[in-house]
Amino acid sequence: MNRTIRRAAVLGSGVMGAGIAAHLANVGIPTLMLDIVPREVTAKEASAGLTLEDRQVRNRISQSGKQGLLKQKPSPLTSKGNLDLIEVGNLEDDLERLGEVDWIIEVVVENLEVKQKVFASVDQYRKQGAIVSSNTSGISVEAMAEGRSEDFKKHFLGTHFFNPPRYLKLLEVIPTKDTDTNVLQFMKTFGEDVLGKGVVEAKDTPNFIANRIGTYGLLVTVREMINGGYSVGEVDSVTGPMIGRPKSATFRTLDVVGLDTFLHVAKNVYDQVEGKEKDVFDPPAFMKTMQEKGWIGAKAGQGFFVKKKGEKGSAIFELNPETLEYEDRKKLKTKATEMVKQEKGPKRKLKALVSAKGDRAGDLVWNVVKPVLIYSAQLAGEIADDIPSIDDAMKWGFGWELGPFEMWDAIGVEKSVSRMKEEGEEVPQWVEDMLAKGLSSFYKQENGNVYFYHDGDYKQQSFNDKEIHLKRHKEVHGVIKSNKGASLIDIGDDVALLEFHSQSNAIGLDIIQMINYAVEEVENNYKGLVIGNQAKNFCVGANLGMILMEAQDYNFIEIEMVVRQFQQAMMNIKYSNKPVVAAPFGMTLGGGTEVTLPASAVQASQETYMGLVEPGVGLIPGGGGNKELYIKHLQGIPKSVDFDLQKVTNDVFQKIATAKVSTSAEEARELGFLNQLDAISVNGDHLIHDAKQKVLGLSQAGYKAPKREKIPVVGEAGYATMLLGAKTMGFGGYASEHDIKIAQKLAYVLAGGKVAQGTLVDEQYLLDLEREAFLSLVGEPKSQQRMQHMLVKGKPLRN
Repeated sequence: MNRTIRRAAVLGSGVMGAGIAAHLANVGIPTLMLDIVPREVTAKEASAGLTLEDRQVRNRISQSGKQGLLKQKPSPLTSKGNLDLIEVGNLEDDLERLGEVDWIIEVVVENLEVKQKVFASVDQYRKQGAIVSSNTSGISVEAMAEGRSEDFKKHFLGTHFFNPPRYLKLLEVIPTKDTDTNVLQFMKTFGEDVLGKGVVEAKDTPNFIANRIGTYGLLVTVREMINGGYSVGEVDSVTGPMIGRPKSATFRTLDVVGLDTFLHVAKNVYDQVEGKEKDVFDPPAFMKTMQEKGWIGAKAGQGFFVKKKGEKGSAIFELNPETLEYEDRKKLKTKATEMVKQEKGPKRKLKALVSAKGDRAGDLVWNVVKPVLIYSAQLAGEIADDIPSIDDAMKWGFGWELGPFEMWDAIGVEKSVSRMKEEGEEVPQWVEDMLAKGLSSFYKQENGNVYFYHDGDYKQQSFNDKEIHLKRHKEVHGVIKSNKGASLIDIGDDVALLEFHSQSNAIGLDIIQMINYAVEEVENNYKGLVIGNQAKNFCVGANLGMILMEAQDYNFIEIEMVVRQFQQAMMNIKYSNKPVVAAPFGMTLGGGTEVTLPASAVQASQETYMGLVEPGVGLIPGGGGNKELYIKHLQGIPKSVDFDLQKVTNDVFQKIATAKVSTSAEEARELGFLNQLDAISVNGDHLIHDAKQKVLGLSQAGYKAPKREKIPVVGEAGYATMLLGAKTMGFGGYASEHDIKIAQKLAYVLAGGKVAQGTLVDEQYLLDLEREAFLSLVGEPKSQQRMQHMLVKGKPLRN
């Protein structure tokens, strides 16, 4: 059967239900969102003469859930326009409309009886072959389907999204014994390719994979805090990035999730397990007291942390679990924490910490990590079919950089098992058996393939064909050429890829040199070029530290040379005789956007945050970004349309002067950083593959470099208009004197200098204006203060 999902329905419009509906809308699937009918009218509805019979009242709950999407931060929507794809209704009047959809997702209250009742109605109205799933976080999927029709059971499974659905990658898919294998495979493929998720098949056990291990890990951390006499802040200071976990660490994570939600999830396991495991899932009394007091986290304004105003402004205080009073936030600082700062990467940091016996931080990390490793090994086979599923679930659902078995490999399996046994721990027999066979790791790599331990031997791990893993690819195939900042790689099918790998992927002379080499090499020997990488962010801009250092040494000739070379490299990208496709993702700021704009085409990740942010560090774009964004806006206007050139210029001026950054690739298109021909990859893991296919498509279509054409500018009159707007912002207190100076330089560049309105100028003329303005701002003391502040504090200075 050639199955597809054209329309969907979400039953439940709470935070999770609305979030799932938003994610479906983000990928272009029209979605019907239903919720219960209110039992009484509000005072506002009554004053408007409305009754419980009015549709407006009956749909109030789902409508409220829909509108709430616009208030949430970060936004569940990649574009506000996606809200139009969500239609609301209620579970009494609109059940028969379930026959119109291909996928029905239940997201109602976590109560088996309620869910069974909902599914009885769904079974009555769904069309044959429609997929039905539950977003339960832990109730038995098998039990939900009891009593349903045969066709329902064949098409029923669990699909557990993690909150927020747009941002968290994990999707746990839980089949029942009756789920059709074709339906299961379709949903796994659909989850990856259409929804952009990392899909893990879980077994129908309490809390499935990620919540089972994650909740256990959080509770053993709380236990260790109490037993070891640590404070909330001390625990968070070492259980975050220091061991490859998110910045929210342990207790800040609980505040974000909500203590009420966490305790509910913990109870779900507590009610279904026995022995020592049951004891762990019984939270300490102080956490239950916190819930009774309503101190459940961020949504209540206080939890393990609270923000209070003091004499020196607002500060964050931590909860003392013994007194339930808030105190100054503490950090754990020991020899081990200082030593680990010198280590690079989560594996080395973790190993260094757990090896620091007798160190207060080292002991804490070991006593937190050890039980999680043992517990994960005990559950292997029970909650998932293999260990990569467990590791992936924890990475994608909880933001861990390393899953439990990857962590175990990092610290050394043989050595750590020996230590565990010395401390009286019981290690699962299958781990002992693995070591007895002389196999000392859960994973190994050979010839670019990954193998994992499974049933007594190593088994090759399979990946989606659309995943191109650059690190493993380079280990097998090497590189064409490389320097400190970038590498040129042959990724097959006569397509090359330019990978940035400088610190933060900041652009310096080394990357500029590799861009020029890459364009020339591709023109001679390849069908086209992809500019992409698999770091945390695509590119955060130019090497600001280098620019500041040269400016403070008054080495403006050197700066001018680098800027000129950067501009020329961007022109080489633009006018390459072979297609160049940029593949941006994550932070694509300043110079990162300047690399993207002149490309033949763009294949952007859905989560791409683009913007020319140079005014925030006292500068304007120097690599041609002003010109390219302006041209991109002009090209977006049909030639047959008569337009106001001043309005276009004002629009570009405003976006650059205010350092506007898109909150998604879709918004980047709305802002004019991308055009309608540029494409978006929902699954970031497929980005390089998709960009490569775009290169091949352009090549097959007979790609030709664009013609060099002159550009109309608004001239002196337009410059005056833009400057007036900037000064008005200053008069209103929205712009500082230095902001206005930066805006003045920017306006002069975009206006084309001292020429008449409508004058046609060439690109080099605009580049020369841009370079001159950039250099003049680099020498400004206030610009240097902004650069210094960004490098030290990581945020812009308003001076």
